Amino acid sequence: MKKIVVVVVAFAALAGAAIAVAGFNQNFGTHLRGRTENPPRDTQAQGQALFHLSDDGLSMEYKVIVANIDNAFMAHIHIAPAGVNGPIAVWLYPSTTPGPTAPLGQGRLDGVIAEGVFTAANFTGPLSGHSMADLVSHIEDGTAYVNVHTNDGVDGTNTGPGDFPGGEIRAQLVS
Repeated sequence: MKKIVVVVVAFAALAGAAIAVAGFNQNFGTHLRGRTENPPRDTQAQGQALFHLSDDGLSMEYKVIVANIDNAFMAHIHIAPAGVNGPIAVWLYPSTTPGPTAPLGQGRLDGVIAEGVFTAANFTGPLSGHSMADLVSHIEDGTAYVNVHTNDGVDGTNTGPGDFPGGEIRAQLVS
């Protein structure tokens, strides 16, 4: 009888470990470029967005790094497939709080522009009220992307690099 219990307990522990590996403690990332924005942007700007799901699956660490970009004032995770613009689900820059933006026309940015941790409490739009598992599902399905928005603060939009309020660089998140 004791051998059966030990085998059952060992199997349960292994099954739990397999679930943890499959669902938690995962890394996600992407390389942001102008050509993958919708519509594509002619820009030398690029970036990286890196994410790490916590061991318990309830929070996500993130870092957004950019190069050769001017006037970045927002960055988000959006929900939509490649080539389609979608609603904001998570604010990343300048913070995870919806609403405030960085100053317009602030010039060149190179390096880390945002890093921190968010939870499902920070979700907005289509993920509002949903769990972190729902965001992970969108990432795994290819329906979550990150983009960085730029604005020079001068009248007229989409006038060139540093002035793409709808987004200058973008890419789908991958695991």
